[in-house]
Amino acid sequence: MAGNSQRRNRRTSNKKGATVGSGGKRRRGLEGKGPTPPAEMRKGHVKQRAANAKVRQASKRPAPRRGGPKGTNELVVGRNSVFEALRDGVPASALYVQQFIDSDERVRDALRLATERGGINLMEAPRPELDRMTNGLNHQGLVLQVPPYDYAHPEDLAAEAFDAGEDPLIVALDGVTDPRNLGAVVRSVCAFGGHGVVVPERRAAGMTAGAWKTSAGTAARTPVARATNLTRALEAYQKAGITVVGLAADGELELGDVEALDGPLVVVIGSEGKGLSRLVSETCDLRVRIAMPGGAESLNAGVAAGVVLYEAARRRRR
Repeated sequence: MAGNSQRRNRRTSNKKGATVGSGGKRRRGLEGKGPTPPAEMRKGHVKQRAANAKVRQASKRPAPRRGGPKGTNELVVGRNSVFEALRDGVPASALYVQQFIDSDERVRDALRLATERGGINLMEAPRPELDRMTNGLNHQGLVLQVPPYDYAHPEDLAAEAFDAGEDPLIVALDGVTDPRNLGAVVRSVCAFGGHGVVVPERRAAGMTAGAWKTSAGTAARTPVARATNLTRALEAYQKAGITVVGLAADGELELGDVEALDGPLVVVIGSEGKGLSRLVSETCDLRVRIAMPGGAESLNAGVAAGVVLYEAARRRRR
């Protein structure tokens, strides 16, 4: 009996069954942990602390509000006007050509330019359709569609300058209604290293085909921002540490005496006839006059902008 009991115990003890294991911990422990993370991601590393400090510093400045209000579609009509717009680089989305048009040199050149530039749809349309599109204007069989201008937000201009490590140099226009003056200002801003132009949303010139032509192509490199309220836009610039200087015939300082020209600067230029509006004038930190020994009463916006921007650029090179 005892022998049988021992044999049964041996069989029981030798029987294989579930055993407590490591749960794979030993195997996982042998596996590599992958490549060493960059220093900026390693907790406590000097580079991580520097990166965090940079993020905190950047967060102190409000994030720029990218993008502004859109413009509207514009039509350029007439053979000479369409040819000149295409030649001068005015943006275009479509060129409408009248069916059975009598082709002359201007028509052929316009078609050639539109084809060479690419991205411009060539559309053939009957004369009544072109008459309807242009409200009966003398289109001469050619109509060029200019897409809406993509305005920046005023804060974009300063943010781009700060991000590039530069002091902003911006021109704001108050009550300037001639698109050619706006184009001339854009050209001057580009020539002297400025960062953009700000125009009010209402009662002011916008980036039309005429402004594009006067800018002589520089509008493609110089952003124009549109402000819902120019006074509030100027106040926002002041809060960002930018000096706002208004040009006025009765300004307290002459341009040569202004020390702020070599720092962050917004130059505000009014209309040739009325000058700065009251609220904008009161918002400016300084009111400055341009000495004119020749006795002229005023300068148009494009010329005035060129004079001030030249002096600012000269100061910044010193």
